[in-house]
Amino acid sequence: MGISKFKNEPFTDFTDKKNRKAFENALEEVRKRFSKEYPLVIGGEKLYTDEKLRSYNPSKPEELLGTFQKATVEQALHAVETAHAKFDEWKLVSPKKRAEYLFKAAKIMRKRKHIFSAMMVYEVGKNWAEADGDTAEAIDFMEFYAREMLRYSDEQPLTKLPGEKNKLVYLPLGVGLVIPPWNFPLAILAGMTTASIVTGNTVVLKPSSDSPAIAQMFVELMEEVKLPKGVLNFVTGGGGTIGDVLVQHPLIRYISFTGSMEVGLRINELAAKKQDKQIWIKRVVAEMGGKDTMIIDKDLHSFDDAVLGTIQAAFGFQGQKCSACSRVVVDESIYDRFCEALVEKAGTLKVGETKDNPNMGPVINASSKNKIMDYIHTAVKEGGQIIHGGNEIEGGHFIEPTIIKDVKPFDTIAQEEIFGPVLAVIKSPNFDESLKIANNTMFGLTGAAYSSSKKKLQKADEEFFVGNLYLNRKCTGALVGVHPFGGFNMSGTDSKAGGRDYLLLFMQAKLSSKKIIK
Repeated sequence: MGISKFKNEPFTDFTDKKNRKAFENALEEVRKRFSKEYPLVIGGEKLYTDEKLRSYNPSKPEELLGTFQKATVEQALHAVETAHAKFDEWKLVSPKKRAEYLFKAAKIMRKRKHIFSAMMVYEVGKNWAEADGDTAEAIDFMEFYAREMLRYSDEQPLTKLPGEKNKLVYLPLGVGLVIPPWNFPLAILAGMTTASIVTGNTVVLKPSSDSPAIAQMFVELMEEVKLPKGVLNFVTGGGGTIGDVLVQHPLIRYISFTGSMEVGLRINELAAKKQDKQIWIKRVVAEMGGKDTMIIDKDLHSFDDAVLGTIQAAFGFQGQKCSACSRVVVDESIYDRFCEALVEKAGTLKVGETKDNPNMGPVINASSKNKIMDYIHTAVKEGGQIIHGGNEIEGGHFIEPTIIKDVKPFDTIAQEEIFGPVLAVIKSPNFDESLKIANNTMFGLTGAAYSSSKKKLQKADEEFFVGNLYLNRKCTGALVGVHPFGGFNMSGTDSKAGGRDYLLLFMQAKLSSKKIIK
């Protein structure tokens, strides 16, 4: 039986009472995990340490969600060596067999999607729809990359040459260090890890210290589908303690990282230095930050659509997406009206504990909250005017959706990634100037332009320098297979996750040429 064509996992309709009830049950069910302690997993062996890492609910910071291990340097080194030893065996497993593990895992995750989503509601403060979208994307990555590996394992087209038989095959690289973020703690983790595994690499997975519980659930899933021991090694702990050690290990062949620009640049720098006994140039696949702009032209198909798109892109998951709209550049002729409409729409957003499914939940932790509040205060000092929000909310790590107008193009909040629910509104005299402002940061991840003018949209298409550009729609919500994702400049290496180029980052091509002797 052939494999069906890839299609995206549908999102759950939470207006359906049955779906709502099923999700409420999952929220209750997943609480059973909170009281447990979870080990490191190296070569299938479960290991515990003296020092512990604890995960807490950002909606209720005193609520413990699970206890994990802080790996020692010795254990981190052991994980790399274990993965390296396993690689010689795993690389010989057929691509078809490797793809089957992903198909099986996707099937199980699909059956239990609400349980995975429920953990994200508690651990990283996603509301129901955001968590459901994260799980759907994780399923998509596994389904898509499994099919992609089968495509890459087919005979590759080469120009024919009389008298020779030529073939090109893709080989895995070796041991990969996978460092996923907390903001898409299942989707990006699953995507980076399964892309590595399906291409024949072995993995040392070090999740974010803010989201070990959902990472643990993924590791259990891969154990359930009987992925051979040692292919995936799970190491929790602080980046400062074990992160640098892992990046610099001479047996690490590549690092797949999603996170901040600062950490990404440090990884790139450390990985570039040849270590003793290292026999390859380490590859770094980095998806870093963004300072994403939406341009609002004076001529619009729908003013209301532009307002809604801006609000959704700015405040979905509290603005904690690298693709989030953190700057909206508005034509001066509609500027005041647009600001008023943004305030009105933002006023309808409810902030609260995410188990209750508000529009917005908490930011990830106390240090993030403090940093975001500092940015808000800096914006006001530099001449910005808060027209909505700007305050912390008692209870968890909550911040009101905040809109600041009269921000100048090179103000601090117009240039630096805030990663929180803060929208800078910038006035522009015309569309050409709006494009210049949109391109004036060191980043280049996502962007959007709303206009009814074909000529202006064409200009944006040609000149807006981002990896993912959206016209007459919001700049968040990339779908696997539909919108391959990755950006330019300090936004990373333009990995194009969820696209046809992505698996190439985890493989190298070998050409074999044989003379035909008659």
